[in-house]
Amino acid sequence: MTIKRIHSGGEFEAKVGYCRAVVAGGFVHVAGTVGQGETVEDQCRSALETIRGALEQAGSDFAHVVRVNYYLPDRHEFEPCWPLLTEAFGDNPPAVTMVECNLIDPKFRIEIEVTALLAGAE
Repeated sequence: MTIKRIHSGGEFEAKVGYCRAVVAGGFVHVAGTVGQGETVEDQCRSALETIRGALEQAGSDFAHVVRVNYYLPDRHEFEPCWPLLTEAFGDNPPAVTMVECNLIDPKFRIEIEVTALLAGAE
């Protein structure tokens, strides 16, 4: 099996020793991704753009996402993200889980992790 690793150059990739995404076995596994900005909506939008870029590099897209995990330090901040998530996934909603937990840095309001099929592997 061929494994492809995708790096985005994020600050934690070198510090922690991981890559943004791994393509293996017909799937794209995108690491937990935080975004930039002051509000949870800004950070959600930014994280989705980083994820979109990783999926594109891997040969996939949001229409092929089958699983999403959302991690938030405050579950009450999840609802303001719903319109952004609905826009991103549209007519292809994935299975999702939302977990309330601490993130690597208190400035982060949301972390998003996705698993997608490699386009053409379905």
